[in-house]
Amino acid sequence: MGNSQSPPADPRFSSATRAFTQKDLEDLNSLFVSLAAQSKSNNKYVSLSVFQAYFGLKGSLGERLFDLVTQQRKDNKLTFHDLVIAKSVYEKGTRDDIEEFIYQLIDVTGDGVVGRCDIESVLAAIFWNIFSLEASNPGLNTHPEIINEFLNAAIFSKAVEGAAEKSMSFEDFRSWCALLPSVRKFLGSLLIQPDAGRLGSQVPQLMHGDNINPDLILLREEYAWHIGGALPHHELEEWKLLYHSAINGMSFNTFLGSTLNGKGPTILIIKDKDGYIYGGYASQPWERHGNFYGDLKSFLFQLYPKASIFKPTGANNNVQWCAANFSSESIPNGIGFGGRVNHFGLFLSASFDVGQTFTCTTFGSPCLSKTSRIFPEVIECWGIIQNGAQKEKLDAIKGTVLDRFKEERHMLNMVGLANSSE
Repeated sequence: MGNSQSPPADPRFSSATRAFTQKDLEDLNSLFVSLAAQSKSNNKYVSLSVFQAYFGLKGSLGERLFDLVTQQRKDNKLTFHDLVIAKSVYEKGTRDDIEEFIYQLIDVTGDGVVGRCDIESVLAAIFWNIFSLEASNPGLNTHPEIINEFLNAAIFSKAVEGAAEKSMSFEDFRSWCALLPSVRKFLGSLLIQPDAGRLGSQVPQLMHGDNINPDLILLREEYAWHIGGALPHHELEEWKLLYHSAINGMSFNTFLGSTLNGKGPTILIIKDKDGYIYGGYASQPWERHGNFYGDLKSFLFQLYPKASIFKPTGANNNVQWCAANFSSESIPNGIGFGGRVNHFGLFLSASFDVGQTFTCTTFGSPCLSKTSRIFPEVIECWGIIQNGAQKEKLDAIKGTVLDRFKEERHMLNMVGLANSSE
């Protein structure tokens, strides 16, 4: 398979072919032949320019990927063997194999050190690829604020001999990916043609009425892409603005009335008076309860000045909170996520003018703002629009899931764990 002048047998190639079916190998060969023809190489190799054009990766990230796929020979020639070996590791390998490949990929300078400049270049390439294809090349002048917000989530703990700045270790990289699943998805699917539905590239269509100035909306496309990294594909089609405090006022009752119409997942976003922006994804509708409810699909997130996502840890099931018109201090009226009563991961009181955010084991999240006591300036809520077939499927299983969750909570209550503290 491949051209008749392929290099001598390579044990890595023989091993790599076992990761694919015969049909997969035939498809890869057809792709290689097509790209090699475009490279005018007599079907011997694929050039860098053709590789970058096909996979839609300009600039340093595309060059670094080509360098890794060609096993760093620096000859500007990608062979069929190279393609099969790279895909066997990058797409069919173990989690460790794949993440080690991506870790090498983000070292765009190829000097063995993953520094801050490398991560800036990677993020610039990602945002160019997803949002700024009309620009000639990716650069730091595209989406500079967003790049900084994603960069602020990174840790650089590895000392570099002779350098003042520390670099990103492999464990730092893994931690960064856990906070930014959209970045991990994108970097893990670069050898898939963009038109074929590259993971990590879909941005929900944001829908809102004409009665609101777009400049007042907190949810930018880049933020939607970030949040969407933690969601299944079918929830990334359309998001509709259900409530905005600039239009609807700071009203808890109006919020509940606006959000209950959708009966589906929602995204709550808050900008407080310190300028911090954060929120939570609620998988269940905002309905009146006297206790925690929901499931482990929900999560908390930060958008500004740092972008991060915090998924449930499994430490407890204190996921969602929605209490209205209760008179007991043990049941505070308002909406929230995680933690425990009066010590929530995120909480807005029913007055909508004050709230709290504490370190929370439910989601493994820190305080999301500058201080634990927050004063909202803008509150908005988006509903996730589901297509008809998916909605019917979810409706069919909803009762079963909720019944099972109630049973689980009952058992936890019996052993005194349902409202375990931090």
